[in-house]
Amino acid sequence: MRPLVAHIDLDALRHNYQLACRCAPQSRSVAVIKADAYGHGAVACAHALESLVPAFAVACIEEAIALRQGGINKPIVLLEGIFSADELPLVDRYGLWTAVHSAWQVEALTAFSPSQPIPVWLKVDSGMHRLGFDVHEAQTIWQRLVDAPQVTALHLMSHFATADASDGGYFNQQIQRVQALAKALDAPLCLANSPATLAWPAAHGDWNRPGIMLYGSDPLEVANDTTRQLRPVMSLRSEIIALRELDEGEPVGYAGRWRAKRRSRIAVVAAGYGDGYDRHAMDGTPVLVNGQRCAIAGKVSMDMLTIDVTDLKAADIGSEVVLWGAASTGEVLPVDEVAGYCDTISYTLLTGVLPRVPRRYQESLV
Repeated sequence: MRPLVAHIDLDALRHNYQLACRCAPQSRSVAVIKADAYGHGAVACAHALESLVPAFAVACIEEAIALRQGGINKPIVLLEGIFSADELPLVDRYGLWTAVHSAWQVEALTAFSPSQPIPVWLKVDSGMHRLGFDVHEAQTIWQRLVDAPQVTALHLMSHFATADASDGGYFNQQIQRVQALAKALDAPLCLANSPATLAWPAAHGDWNRPGIMLYGSDPLEVANDTTRQLRPVMSLRSEIIALRELDEGEPVGYAGRWRAKRRSRIAVVAAGYGDGYDRHAMDGTPVLVNGQRCAIAGKVSMDMLTIDVTDLKAADIGSEVVLWGAASTGEVLPVDEVAGYCDTISYTLLTGVLPRVPRRYQESLV
């Protein structure tokens, strides 16, 4: 079989969740597993976490139903709420919690007759300017939902635009707005995403929403002692499938972007953009071959990529190649580092691994 596999370390996933809890021991931490658990497989990851977490969070009702049908019974929050009033019977049937960020959602909810009241998280726009009610209108909406028999366990939530940044100026503006509103309403809060969980204790509320950190990616501009404890969950591994010797000046790959500056040894690896590996990877993007650093040489193709192994004499057909994550020898190539060479972020790499790449779940990667 083709050797490219995404190995998923469920022990590392649990470790990272427990780290989030240690960062904010007075908060409850909902595990965010939207986008198929950031490409890791939502049902498998949810089962690995279910004994630890008080609730899960997803983006939409399709993701929530997949978890329910996969045997997950813990509460599930719809972070974007419903997209149509027709979804409310499903929210009721599957016992979901829902965010409310728009007036039409309030109208739909208060016109609905659920079998039991629905837990609601009212989303306020404190400065992200994406979803949520304006801070100045939120008090009226809050009171309407408090009075609605369809609603229970009402919480206030917001989302930070710059919690990952070292400069806390705009972050502080956002948190001051929403905390002032929460104080006026005497409302329980859910504010902290991964970077706020890791670096901004002032944002820790009744609930936090760790997401990308659960999968071992550091979301901060500058790493701190806590983020250095994160463990990679996905290790994308393949093998060398061909080797060739090139003379100085010879090109490699489409358009001949990379040319040998000396007599070079080039390895072909079974992985490409057809698997979700980013085509924008630059020459020099690191990989691990038998646990040692080598670099991409030439443009990534649909099914293959090429690397320079001139200085790694032991590289051979079948040698392990780690595109990000942990090698079988223990060395780690952070997905965040690879993302920088692709002019992107770890989120896009992890969620972009396509279905033809098998996921193999194990309790630890040794």
